[in-house]
Amino acid sequence: MSARTVIEPRAAFYGQEYTYLATSVMKAARATAPRDEVPLYAVDDLCVQVGARALLTHVSLSLAPGRVCGLIGHNGSGKTTLLRVLARQHAATHGTVRFEGEALENWDARAFARQVAYLPQTPPPADGMTVRELVALGRYPWHGALGRFTANDAQKVADAMALTDVERFADRYVDQLSGGERQRVWLAMLVAQDSHCLLLDEPISALDVSHQLDVLGLVQHLSAKRGLGVIVVLHDINMAARFCDELVALHSGRLLVRGTPTEICRPDVLESIYGVPMDTLAHPQGGVPVCYPR
Repeated sequence: MSARTVIEPRAAFYGQEYTYLATSVMKAARATAPRDEVPLYAVDDLCVQVGARALLTHVSLSLAPGRVCGLIGHNGSGKTTLLRVLARQHAATHGTVRFEGEALENWDARAFARQVAYLPQTPPPADGMTVRELVALGRYPWHGALGRFTANDAQKVADAMALTDVERFADRYVDQLSGGERQRVWLAMLVAQDSHCLLLDEPISALDVSHQLDVLGLVQHLSAKRGLGVIVVLHDINMAARFCDELVALHSGRLLVRGTPTEICRPDVLESIYGVPMDTLAHPQGGVPVCYPR
């Protein structure tokens, strides 16, 4: 199957600054089809514009559940704007976005916060908080600020820390951890939310190669083990090709091309995305495409 290209322009941006978001449970009445047949997200003719500047232009795409989808493209291509629209952090100027068949604006805030977990590029400060306390914040959508923290909540927190391998520093302060360790803790918080979808904005941008592999390996593991849909913004095409099931490339606010890593990692496609001549070769272990500039 060849990579699919779509081009068109015009976009917009409406911003409400927010720190992080969690997620929700679909009502039975909404489940008109088996879960795996309903797109995780369905985006139709989405435009986002701020002033005279178009940030997203007539973007239409459908994202499947239970897969890791990487959003790629040059700086300013619209990746983060698209992710924030999906997280209900920015309103669309035009078009519709549906999550599991329901328009985003129809979701109750707490219900959505139980279903979709969002981690921004710069998470809020966690000064003075232990790892266990931060992970426990993932349970907030289930009981609110004044709700009782139950034995079930405590078990969800313990399970999340075990799954993400942060138990060993559960009682340490978050601000004393390394960058890679902190990212694992934030992912543990998202897991504790019991969400079905993770939205991650450049989760490896400030990490060295070792921690990049560690964090993205964990994301891939969580998707496979829990059937989570993951949409992640990535700048490194090789990391995206290695850890994502599908890649969606944006250019100047437009959906340029989407496909599997093998379909995207071709010299002609890569040059259309990044604007520089590139070549590829197959990794000696596993055959995953490796991309490099000429």
